[in-house]
Amino acid sequence: MKTFKIVRPDESIRPALIDKINNLTKPKGSLGTLEELALQIGWIQQTLSPTLQHPQNIIFAADHGIVEEKVSLSPKEITWQQISNFLHGGAGVNFLCRQHGFTLKIVDAGVDYNLPYDTGIIDMKVRKSTRNYLHEAAMTEEEMELCLERGAEVVRNCHKEGSNILSFGEMGIGNTSSSSLWMTCFTNIPLEQCVGAGSGLDNVGIRHKYEVLKQSLDNYKGDRSPHDIIRYFGGLEMVMVIGAMLQAAELGIVIMVDGFIMTNCILAASKLYPEVLHYAIFGHCGDETGHKLLLDHMKARPLLNLGLRLGEGTGAICAYPIVQSAIRMINEMDNFAHASITKYF
Repeated sequence: MKTFKIVRPDESIRPALIDKINNLTKPKGSLGTLEELALQIGWIQQTLSPTLQHPQNIIFAADHGIVEEKVSLSPKEITWQQISNFLHGGAGVNFLCRQHGFTLKIVDAGVDYNLPYDTGIIDMKVRKSTRNYLHEAAMTEEEMELCLERGAEVVRNCHKEGSNILSFGEMGIGNTSSSSLWMTCFTNIPLEQCVGAGSGLDNVGIRHKYEVLKQSLDNYKGDRSPHDIIRYFGGLEMVMVIGAMLQAAELGIVIMVDGFIMTNCILAASKLYPEVLHYAIFGHCGDETGHKLLLDHMKARPLLNLGLRLGEGTGAICAYPIVQSAIRMINEMDNFAHASITKYF
């Protein structure tokens, strides 16, 4: 399996970062989460003057075999139709990328459609859709390996373009089902508490989705290792995101984590490489059932709670101005000594 070299950032810079933040012209701790973000990003970048360079949002797209079992309100063709909407600039993620200065990249990880790659879509297709994990593994070992490597390749290219902060999004009808299964397997939270409406199921639909996923778990005969759980129940786009997140951490890139699906991806990535979590900023707590439970389990503190459940990276991008404020704080505020202000605490 592809390996990554992910290390905890060097602790030796932390005292100097804390000292700089504490000596800005404000009461100690009075800028709360902004201070925590500045400390984290300075620690990741190993500098007292952290920066945010060329933010990009990468959407990985693929289809899911489990959709055959009617676990989603949306038909499978919505995946490629929504990609067309991304290309035309009319989706939710598009206006947010424009507003906050993000470049948008769209990656075909496994869409069951012949997409027009001459329009700028990045062709990383491993296969057209996963298999139906009610009956068999979603992907083979070789396909999982390809996903990890191709996700990493996309991030290496972003790094070459100068990016030091990335958010990730997903497009794939059925991917909340894979996320629910990863969540229950990795947290031991009962499956029933991990299953939600996805793209809009009613209570009857949610119950059917739960029964299908429970049967899928009952049918699973693997070794329950993180690697096997990821492979058996994962989506091609989700495993590609894992590779992308792990490569980002290896390169010292800040990872903006979006909603329920992306939080499950960073959870799964952390089961392979726990140190990846040092590089993660959790953008928001979404409205999908299970997301708050998952964040609480991970002891993650999301920046926003706006009732979002769109995915695509939208919640992470919405949170970006808060991260920008943290960086402006540490770089632009004066300190007590320079401003000739008595340190009053």
